[in-house]
Amino acid sequence: MLDFDFMRNAFAAAAIVALVAGTVGYFLVLRGQTFAGHALSHVGFAGATGAILIGLSPLAGLVIFTVAAGMLMGALGERLSGRDVAIGVVLSLSLGFGLLFLHYFTAFATQATALLFGNVFGVNPGILAALGGLGLVSMVALAVIVRPLLFATLQPELAEAKGVSLRLVSILFLAIVAIAVAECAQVVGVLLVFALMVGPAAAAQRLTSRIRLGVALSALLALVEAWLGLALSYYTDWPASFCITALSAAAYFAALIPSALARSSSGLAAELAAEPHTHHH
Repeated sequence: MLDFDFMRNAFAAAAIVALVAGTVGYFLVLRGQTFAGHALSHVGFAGATGAILIGLSPLAGLVIFTVAAGMLMGALGERLSGRDVAIGVVLSLSLGFGLLFLHYFTAFATQATALLFGNVFGVNPGILAALGGLGLVSMVALAVIVRPLLFATLQPELAEAKGVSLRLVSILFLAIVAIAVAECAQVVGVLLVFALMVGPAAAAQRLTSRIRLGVALSALLALVEAWLGLALSYYTDWPASFCITALSAAAYFAALIPSALARSSSGLAAELAAEPHTHHH
């Protein structure tokens, strides 16, 4: 499998994207902003198709549009929560614009499919270098803001009282999320970004409440799912995006089992304790 250049490029790209998505995604789930990640991927589709229309690379359009939208969403801050309807309208409008741009550029139908569902086997050394650069930028930026980010996430009132700007933290974090979303789109496509951004992180948070361990577990799960998905795709001829998404879902549902068992056993113990004891004389 690894004798082929395209497979080696695919594995390298999947590794970069999975590690970034697993790490950034952990904080996205922790902050309860998974819908924002979903919205950014749709905005990215309009950016990528618009970029193709004016002769730029789709990745450039993806990054520019998602980062701009992410910073705008961060600036709206708390007013964004509870605005699911507004975000939903923006989502559908973004996809609509994407389709409009494609209408004028029908020659790029295959590129559109790659944008929507990913085309990890089409990654060339140029895109690989761009993914590596973007990955490095997002991880360094996350490392710089991680302390105020955690503080603002876990104790927002106290953080604000201590002088942490919640809005600035939100803007910077969603800009980092936007870069991660743009990278994910190269592997699984804009419609399936959830598979790498949210699935591993949600599973990790089910398995441990310790933050450092959770971040490491989330990144590891994303990497394993991405690599296993590529291998499965190679040997079955199924789409890589489907394989990665299916593995992500399987890992998440498997992570639900321990807590479900714990709940049922504690419920059973409570029932037994509540039963009246009969004494025989």
